[in-house]
Amino acid sequence: PAVPGGDGFRRLPHSAAVTEKVLINQSIQQRSDNMSQVENKAGVKPQDLSMENWVESRIARFEGRKYDWNALKFQADFDPKYRRAQMRYIGTGATGVASDANTIPAGNFTFSTMVLPSKCEGPLHLHDDVEEVFFMLKGSITLMIQDGEEYYETRLKERDLISVPAGVYRGLFNHGEEEALMCVMLGTAKPEIPTYPADHPLSKVKRN
Repeated sequence: PAVPGGDGFRRLPHSAAVTEKVLINQSIQQRSDNMSQVENKAGVKPQDLSMENWVESRIARFEGRKYDWNALKFQADFDPKYRRAQMRYIGTGATGVASDANTIPAGNFTFSTMVLPSKCEGPLHLHDDVEEVFFMLKGSITLMIQDGEEYYETRLKERDLISVPAGVYRGLFNHGEEEALMCVMLGTAKPEIPTYPADHPLSKVKRN
């Protein structure tokens, strides 16, 4: 315990003070060692790029994006209720767009946003190779899920998220009077093109 000094301040006994000083020095040395490890660790940045150019190449700014209403145009041409638009950030997703130089190259997943006009429908479809995530940014949708013979509908509202496993059919309907906006993430760099139920009319439609 601390003891009072002549000046009124409480002081630690000599042995305790020495122990405390040792602990402080050890802590300082540990932080120094950690800093050295960080400084000596080889970076992942390509050596032919400046730090600024490398970081900027990993950023997809909204002001440089545009909505692609043609990504799923083959669906809308068959029936206007399927009209939706994709804005790509990482990779091209699974809409069938072959490439997009204005995105961050996908490493382990793709990321895009999707505009869902009022009363639009995203048909039941299946990704048999990858998990898919929907995150609602604006509005709400009716979500349809079918697994084998079982079927379920629910609502996704703003900031709701669903993770749909590979091999499960999913679809959506914007029941509102205003457009909805959601994020779409697929857990691989280059997802395969989805398929539709055999009895769905889009299963017979050829892509443009």
